[in-house]
This record gives sequence, C-alpha cells and structure tokens, in this order.
Amino acid sequence: MAKNKFNKSWMNSHLNDPYVKLAQKEDYRSRAAYKLKEIDEEVKLLKSGQVIVDLGSSPGSWSQYVIRKMGRDGGAIKGEVVGIDILPMEAIEGVRFLQGDFREENVLHQLEAMLEGRKADVILSDMAPNLSGIALADAARMEDLLDIALDFAQTHLKPNGALLVKCFNGMGYNEILAKFRAQFQSVVSKKPKASRNQSSEIYLLGRHMKTDEGI
Repeated sequence: MAKNKFNKSWMNSHLNDPYVKLAQKEDYRSRAAYKLKEIDEEVKLLKSGQVIVDLGSSPGSWSQYVIRKMGRDGGAIKGEVVGIDILPMEAIEGVRFLQGDFREENVLHQLEAMLEGRKADVILSDMAPNLSGIALADAARMEDLLDIALDFAQTHLKPNGALLVKCFNGMGYNEILAKFRAQFQSVVSKKPKASRNQSSEIYLLGRHMKTDEGI
C-alpha cells in the first residue's frame, strides 16, 4: 500500500511538473532539455559551427536542444552533432547517432570515423548509473562513468573545449571534482532550476584542458 501511495504521489508530481508540461508543449523528449538550456544560456556553452558529442544521448532531449540551437537562425545547421548510447534513440533530424558502447574499441573507431578526424568543441554527458541505494557501490559506479567521460575528453576534446557532465553531490563528489581540476584549467558546478529540488544531481563544467606543460 505504501509503495502504491509513493508511486501515485510521484506520478502526480511528475504530471504537474512545469518542466514536464513545457517539454510536452515544446516537443522535447524529456524535461532534461531545460537543464542544458539553463546552463548554456548562463555560460554561453554552445555556438553555431561547433562539433558536439552527446555521450549517453538517449532518449535525445539534449541532442534536440543542441540541434535547435544550431539552427536557430532559420538557415542550414552549421556544425556537427553526434550522439552515442548503448540504448536505441529515435532519429533526430541533423543528429548523427551511433548505438553502442564507446568503451569498446570497434564502437570507438566508428565514432572517430563519424567525426572524420575532427575533435569536439563540447562533450556533453547526462549519463548516470542505475543506483542500488548502497552508497559506496553507487559512488563507485558514478565515479567510473565520470572517469570514462574524462578519458574520452582527453583524446577527443579540443584543447580549448568543454566537458559538461552530471554527477551527484555527496556521491564521491570531492574525488570527481579533484579529477576535473587536474584535467581542466576552469571548473565550475551548476545546479539548474530545472533539476528537481529533492535531487542531489549537480553538473560539472570543465573548460580548457591542461597540457603536460601546464600541469
């Protein structure tokens, strides 16, 4: 009975969420689009002509926002948006999608072929692990995902590029923050208003990778 009450309460809250309603009105696949929108408008992250990689892109709301931003002048889309996810993603016009695990060498080669030798201006990741409720295990899973994103950026991000990732405050956050500061000259955290109040999620933005000489 308690579980049913919880599910009903969550569903009522979800359906009455202003960002859920706005996503439905503006045809975004999830309310997560407004988290990226808010961060982008604050820090001027995304620009026409950029090469952008969306890690863990399914169901596609971040890629939707990016492609709309690039084509906002009404003309042809300038730039390249590539999404990748283990899960399938319904096609988005202007977004090139690769289904697979980018930790696997053959999938990574396919992604590199799609990028045609270019490096990314911005790498986005809204990925999160399936949480077990066991704090230490969940912290390890989250840190592993962030390590993967950082390793990917090390190879595929332009020196003056940016990496934006989701993490969770309190879940190995200090260790993750230290890794970002070791790799980027500028690191800031963002908690967009579109992020639910009860959620501990927080976004880290790293800009301008440190070179060997700068470390």
